[in-house]
Formats: sequence, structure tokens, C-alpha cells
Amino acid sequence: MATTEHPPPSRLRNWMLEGLSDMGKHGGHTGPHAAPEPPHKGQRWYRVMCLTGVDYFSTLGYQPGIAALAAGLLSPIATIVLVIVTLAGALPVYRRVAEESPHGEGSIAMLERLLSFWQGKLFVLTLLGFAATDFLITITLSAADASTHLVENPHLTSTLHDHQMVITLVLVALLGAVFLKGFLEAIGVAFALVGVYLVLNLVVVIVGLWHVVTAGHVVTDWTSALTAEHGNIFVMVGVALIVFPKLALGLSGFETGVAVMPHVQGDAGDTEERPTGRIRDTKKLLTTAALIMSAFLITSSFITTLLIPENEFKPGGQANGRALAYLAHQYLGGAFGTIYDISTIAILWFAGASAMAGLLNLMPRYLPRYGMAPHWARAVRPMVIVFTLIAFLVTWIFDANVDKQGGAYATGVLVLISSAAIAVTIAARKAGQRNWTIGFGVISAVFLYTTVVNVIERPDGVKIGACFIAGIILVSLLSRLARAFELRVTSVTLDPLAERFIRDMASRKMRFIANEPGHRDKAEYRDKIEQIRADNDMPEQEDFVFVEVTVTDPSEFEASLTVRGEVLHGRYRVLTLESASIPNALAALLLHVRDVTGCTPHIYFEWTEGNPFANFLRFFLFGQGEVAPVTREVLREAEPDRVHRPRVHTG
Repeated sequence: MATTEHPPPSRLRNWMLEGLSDMGKHGGHTGPHAAPEPPHKGQRWYRVMCLTGVDYFSTLGYQPGIAALAAGLLSPIATIVLVIVTLAGALPVYRRVAEESPHGEGSIAMLERLLSFWQGKLFVLTLLGFAATDFLITITLSAADASTHLVENPHLTSTLHDHQMVITLVLVALLGAVFLKGFLEAIGVAFALVGVYLVLNLVVVIVGLWHVVTAGHVVTDWTSALTAEHGNIFVMVGVALIVFPKLALGLSGFETGVAVMPHVQGDAGDTEERPTGRIRDTKKLLTTAALIMSAFLITSSFITTLLIPENEFKPGGQANGRALAYLAHQYLGGAFGTIYDISTIAILWFAGASAMAGLLNLMPRYLPRYGMAPHWARAVRPMVIVFTLIAFLVTWIFDANVDKQGGAYATGVLVLISSAAIAVTIAARKAGQRNWTIGFGVISAVFLYTTVVNVIERPDGVKIGACFIAGIILVSLLSRLARAFELRVTSVTLDPLAERFIRDMASRKMRFIANEPGHRDKAEYRDKIEQIRADNDMPEQEDFVFVEVTVTDPSEFEASLTVRGEVLHGRYRVLTLESASIPNALAALLLHVRDVTGCTPHIYFEWTEGNPFANFLRFFLFGQGEVAPVTREVLREAEPDRVHRPRVHTG
């Protein structure tokens, strides 16, 4: 018998798909299940804090300038409002998320558990769209701000002027190249970068405060201008509350904070089921990061508002997107300012690395499991290329401008925080914690209000988010359609009685009847056997085993299969199983029976009445419909060799 020789996979393909257990190999038919990673020892929480800190703390590079543009002289007061929302709202929410989702899944996983069927999948895809907005805009905005610091450096501005787009694209490409090579020791690099960056910012803040204190007229001029513009403190606070949504960028980093939880060391007695030490130390991580950032936000907004002329914050001004760097050059000299620029560029670039790591952790966690991504989506390198190309497109659309991307970034951040607040509110309500439910409910209302106001004032954010959502949903559904005929079963387990049926049949022809269970009375099984014998012109001495599949959640893609045997009415042997799809479950059972017995099983169907196209849609959406031909197609894809393929008969 001739055998088909498969050409060996290319070195490029192997390199691109490195990390997938059965990609590039022949003979597997259960889908790409990556081998488990070795146990991770973890690191101390303050070191892991720096990994999330490259995203969170790096916003100091552009947040004071954005706050000054949004609130003007009210920037320090509006920033205080932001800090109150951070410490009294976002921090308690994500401390609870850490309790409820200690393995880094985040608030999306909490909400996923509340919804099933297709509406649950579409809801998760929507949140993934906003998460993609958050992480991808982090990459492009951080790269744009890093290029701003480079271009506006007094020593380089004449040389690099008008080259910001090219520099930004180079930084994004360099980020992608690093991830293609392999991203190791990220925590160690982040610890060094964050440590240096915070020390340099502390120096700038102390020097700025010193100049504010020693030049007494600065504070007097500011307070006089505030009074003249807004009248009294109540009006100031009211205006600050109104402009607060524009400062929402200062809330970024919390979702990353829970995403890095698996890296936290915790206690020696921690288990995967009860990681008590990891949860406690992650709460320390979140709290410490929030307190450090809050102190820097307030002081930096204060000194930049008082010491930098208003015109310098505007587009084209020397402080636009780099307010603290402007002060570093102004008050500490060109040498220190250049060191500060280098540190800022490094941490902003690394913030993009943190966001890329978040994307690579988040998307493969959901889409392949839903069957809504191609096989290669579980490999790092192809996804890096996809995300890098999208980042190129976003950079081009927003002209590598920090201010233009602020709305899209804030929208992604606020939607994720709002979803987290809603998730913990529902969790507190289910736990019967009335006070926490009320508190989290109020926080949810605040964030929902902030999100709506941000969307109304800066609709570009929700537009780019909607593009990501539409793209993810379209690609996901097309991928699900393309993978509809995969086996989609990770394992098959038979109970003792089912194994006994299989062993008994192995001594003769193995014949199964696919039966849609109805009343399950004696007449149903007797009539079914008579019909199958008549349709296929079979003698009466042939015996059968019935197979009945109950559809659970048809929106699920991959799952294990448990087969149970039972004897009904004293004579009819029945195998029952539950699955998201009838044809895929039947095909998986037949292949398993063939593998354990070495015999070729036969299965008998009757044709499904109705329009074939409508029946296929029923299969795609609800896991049933045109069962016979779809079962045969699943078997054909799983077993290309006709000789060894289980037989499908339809009458």
C-alpha cells in the first residue's frame, strides 16, 4: 500500500510556531494543546510591582502635560480628584479582583463566569476589544511619547525635527523584534528601569518644589489667577470634577497589576487552589504602586502648572508630552535633562513591552479556547507580528501624536476598570456582603459616568475601540467557521459499563446507532433499530449500541468527553455523553473506540429533514443540525486515510 510522504516543515515555520506541542507534526488530531510550562518560582512582590510599574509609572512622562491641557490652572485640583478616585475606587476594586481571580485572568474572567452561551462569548469579545485598545494604544502612545522626548531634547531637536513618525515606527518595530527574539528576565529589567526612573523623578519634583517655595510669588500668582478665573473653591471643585474624565490616563496599570499575579512568589504553603500569600502580596503590590503614583501625580501636576508657561503645554510647545523633562532641563541643566530623557525613553519603550506581554497573555487565553483564532494564535511569534503591524497602523492613523491618542487610551482603561467594578459588585452581592455591594456599586456608577463622559467628549476613543471589537468579532467568527470541522475534543473517558460494551462489540462488527433521545421508551429504541435495518438492508441478527449526545453549551469549542454506559428496558445498550457539538463528539468517540480496540467502527444515521444550509447554521450556532455529513467531514479531517477511517452510513 502506498503511503503519502509529508515534506518536513520548514525551519522558518518551526521557529514561528515554537511553543505549540503538535504544530508542524503529523498524526495528531486533537488540536494544538501547548505543553504546560514548568513551575514558576515567582519573585518578591516589590520586584513584580516594577513590571506593572513600567506601564503605570511611565504615564508620568505625559500625564502632567495632558492634565495641564485638560484642566489648565485647575490641574493640581483635578489631579487630587483623580487620586481620590484611584485610592477610594480603583484600588479597592482591583484588590477584590486579586482575591476573586488569583491566577491572572482579571476581571474579564470574572464576568465570563456569569454568562454562558453565545451572549457570554460576544460579551467577552467586546471586552477583549477594549483591552486590545488599552494595550495597543499603550504601545503606540508610549512609543510616540518616547520619540517626543528624543526629538525635543535640546541637543537633538535640530537633527531629529520632523522625524517623529519614523522614530516612533522604529521603536515599535524594535519592540516587536525583541519579542520575536524572546523576552526573558523582564522583571529584572523592569526593576532597574523603574528604580532609576522614580529616583530621577523624585529629584525633579524636589527641585521643582524648592523653586516653588523659594519663589513665593509663583503660588500667589497661581491662586490669584484661579480666583479670578473660577471665583471660589466650590466652583473650582465642580469644574475639576467635570474635567476629571480627561485625566483618566492616570488610572492605567491596574489591569496589568492583576495580570502579573502569577509572577508573585507568595508563601511556601501556597497552592494553586488557595494562593493566600500570592493574594496578600499582590494587594501590597497594588497598594504600594497606587500610593507612589498618587504622590507623584499630585506633586508633578503642582510644579508643572506653577513653573511652566501655559503656551508650552500646547502642541508645538517644548513641554507638550514632556512636562517633567522640560523642568529637568530648565532647572537641572542639559546633562541631567538628557539623562532624564534617556530614562524616560527607556521606561516608555518598556511600557510598550509590558503591554505587548499583556496582549500575548490575554488573547491566547480566550480566543483559541473559543475556537475563534487559528492554530498559530497560540504561538507567540505570529501574534507579535500581527500586533506590531496593527501598532504601525494605529501610529500612522494618529500621526504619532500623544494628545490624539489620549482619548482612545482613556476609553480602553475606563471600560476595563468599569467592567472590573461591576464584576466585584456582583461578586460581593453573591457573597452576601451588603456593605461591600453598596460601596462597589457606587464605585461602578462613578466609573461608568466617567466612561460615558469620556466617550461623549472624545468619541475617537470609542471609535478605535469599536474598530478593534468589530475586527476581533469578525476574525473570531470566521476562524470559528473555518475550524468548525475540527475534532474539538481534548480527551475521551469511558466509564466501566461503557468500556464493557466496547470490549463486547470488539469481538464482532462494531455498529453504533446515533439516536436523538426523545421519550427513551421501549418503542423508541425498537422502532429505531427496525428503521436502520430497513434503510441499510441488514439482517436481523446484527446488534447495535445506541449513542446519544446531549448538547450543553454550543458556544464552547474544546472540551473533554465522558462516556457513560447504561442498559434500558433490560435489552438496549446506550452510550450517553454531553458535548457542545453532536457531530464532533460522535467522531471523537468513534476514533477513540478504533484506537483502543484496533477495529473499525460503523455508525448509522438517518437523514435530517430540512434545508441543508439552515441545518448547517444550526450546527454552527447550536451544535446540532446536519449531523450525518458533518460527522463524516470531521472524521475525514481527523483521519485522512480512508482505510483506517470509521465508517458512516446514512439512510
